[in-house]
Amino acid sequence: MKLPHPLTGELFESPVPPGTGWPEDPAVRRTPVAHGPGEVVELARTDSLGELEARVSVCGACPRLVEWREDVARVKRKSFADQPYWGRPIAGWGATEPKIVIAGLAPAANGGNRTGRVFTGDRSGDWLFASLYRVGLANQPTSEHAGDGLELRHARMIAAVRCAPPANKPTPEERDTCNPWFRRELELVLPTTKVIVCLGKFGFDVLLNALQGLGATKPKAKFGHGVEYVVPVQGREVTVMGSFHPSQQNTFTGRLTEQMQDEILARAMTLSGVQAAQ
Repeated sequence: MKLPHPLTGELFESPVPPGTGWPEDPAVRRTPVAHGPGEVVELARTDSLGELEARVSVCGACPRLVEWREDVARVKRKSFADQPYWGRPIAGWGATEPKIVIAGLAPAANGGNRTGRVFTGDRSGDWLFASLYRVGLANQPTSEHAGDGLELRHARMIAAVRCAPPANKPTPEERDTCNPWFRRELELVLPTTKVIVCLGKFGFDVLLNALQGLGATKPKAKFGHGVEYVVPVQGREVTVMGSFHPSQQNTFTGRLTEQMQDEILARAMTLSGVQAAQ
């Protein structure tokens, strides 16, 4: 059954077929689909960031994740039962030539998996985008739906795993299968990137491994909120920063406060030379 998109009113199936008009959908009907780890490796070999986003958004390489994300899209949470769900992998999003990259774990089942944009439509996204707005890296404080006018300034978001995983825990095999997407996107934006903020230990570890795959010497790094490591890679230096993940487990308990989040992002701006928008 088709349902109306909350912003446009256009009717969509759940999951959303590529190339049918969903806001910000990077794919078209003919976008090639990866059906296994080998095809992910092959299809990640593109020099176009836009084409990479499109290929990520239709990936079907991990059977457990495909089944889960699509089941969630069909059954739906009761509070979103009147909405169509994206139900596909989530591409990276933001500036195409970023100075700051924000690396996270994976989309939420009823957040990005519903809206089609990373960190959009869930409590973690509410927290993160409010902070991005306060420090001047976003043009508005909310991120509710793809196509809502939100823009990032000098920043880009990428996830280590592109599909919503059951219990928010991808398997090591799923992480490794998705890694070529993550590493290639990182490689394409690395020439302008000066700072990478890692949200949580999982994203931190995957990010350092990806940099090693791009030729960096992996530092003997321990994750922590506010830690900084300067990593030489491909003839330049990138600062990798750790931040607690803006999950409700951290924000509700006070382990991560608004001030702590703002300070991390403001520090990233200082290190990258980004000035707050006036």
